[in-house]
Amino acid sequence: MRRAGAEKAGHAVNRRALLLGAAALGGSVLIPACGTEKKPLVGPPPVSPPASPTPLTEAVTVQKMRSAARNRDVNLVIIAPDGASRVGLPVCVALHGRGADARTFLDLGVQNALNQVVAAGLPGFAVAAVDGDNYWVDVGKGDDPQRMLTDELPGWLAQRELRPPSAMFGISMGGFGALRYARDHKDLKAVAVASAALFVSWPDAKSRKVFADRAQWEANEPLLHAGELSASSTGVWCGTSDPFAGADRKLIKALDPAVAKISPGEHNEAYWRGILPEAMKFVGERIA
Repeated sequence: MRRAGAEKAGHAVNRRALLLGAAALGGSVLIPACGTEKKPLVGPPPVSPPASPTPLTEAVTVQKMRSAARNRDVNLVIIAPDGASRVGLPVCVALHGRGADARTFLDLGVQNALNQVVAAGLPGFAVAAVDGDNYWVDVGKGDDPQRMLTDELPGWLAQRELRPPSAMFGISMGGFGALRYARDHKDLKAVAVASAALFVSWPDAKSRKVFADRAQWEANEPLLHAGELSASSTGVWCGTSDPFAGADRKLIKALDPAVAKISPGEHNEAYWRGILPEAMKFVGERIA
């Protein structure tokens, strides 16, 4: 097994080299305002990068891809079960939180969770993650993560003999993006979100300084479009001490998803690591 060493700051990245590391998940989050006049409060800081990132193997790779939709290079992280051929595997796309990138999934225990899925007798699948921003939607900045997911990612997966995306997993901002993607892709077999960064009001959303105006936020906010989501293929996990717990409870009430678990935990890596095996099992039960 080859292990990737840490890169020095400012070091030029060889396009053929595999990258290794894990960025902080999430970023600051907001406590939903009680009224339209109350200023949203700032939530916890980003999670510190892990001290011991997962080593790259044949089943765990990172490459740079040029995204025309995002007008930049992005990381493409692919994680498959240990010892399994990736050829023909179905794919669950993983969307990261604000301030992170695709490499953050390298140290969350994704491969261990996939190994547990296979050990339980469920079909194996791969997890593919890419870099995103702006809550994974087009906010008019010449950067459209949703178009990247729809128009570019399937081709990148096909080049690696993987099947098109059939499931989504999103953390924090990635939960917002996964639910937004699901509205336009009714054929998804599973959508799992953890600590989904949802907003109960325009003042909450506006304070993020991402959406151009209220109309743009309303067009994308999952809480305002729960009727366009599939309850039977959706799972929602959130910690009781998470600043987004109130908003996620509203999603659960509106959608009545197949899995709705509000359990002890905060908006941090420890919570996401804890629920990951269950979330991957949820996907594995539906993705075949």
